Amino acid sequence: MIRLQTPISEEQIRALHTGDVVQLNGIVVTARDAAHKLMIENFIKTPEIKRPELYARLKPLLEGGVIYHCGPVVAQNPDGSYRFVAAGPTTSIREEPYEADVIGHFKVRAIIGKGGMGARTLAGCKEHGAVYLHAVGGAATLIAATVEKVEDVLLKDELGVPEAFWVIRVKNWELVVTMDSHGNSLHDQIQAASEQRFKELVGLA
Repeated sequence: MIRLQTPISEEQIRALHTGDVVQLNGIVVTARDAAHKLMIENFIKTPEIKRPELYARLKPLLEGGVIYHCGPVVAQNPDGSYRFVAAGPTTSIREEPYEADVIGHFKVRAIIGKGGMGARTLAGCKEHGAVYLHAVGGAATLIAATVEKVEDVLLKDELGVPEAFWVIRVKNWELVVTMDSHGNSLHDQIQAASEQRFKELVGLA
């Protein structure tokens, strides 16, 4: 078990390989489709930074940080604070058009989701020093139990609860490296092995 504490250094990420199990602690920021699109349009693919106040809040959270593809179920406490009730991973391939650019711009060190991502994100991980960490689908309440505190939420009213940037503090969250910074993807390897086995079973190999 490899312990990671945010912010994470590039050196720590480069030492990881597919199949490694990590225990994550510290700050994680949730971001789904609308949040990724917003970052691209306002911060990355634009001549100048739009919404500078939002950018100033996000940049220190994401530099050396972790993005989680998640649309959480959230409850509000009597004191006005929030807690995660369920926090299952979203299918990550939806963010494939955006993720490499987000990783490179913000120096994000880890992406968490389910199902893996494509060649463009894998290349971005290799170039910039990032990994993809696989979370277990169907374990939403167990994952929510690792969330010690909801530190902040950005754009909840504008984007809605599932699509907002939720800033959470996690403790001892166990995840598996399935895409590393050396160009390796367990998802690609399993896909290739499955296709080969299928050909063998139907007599095409």
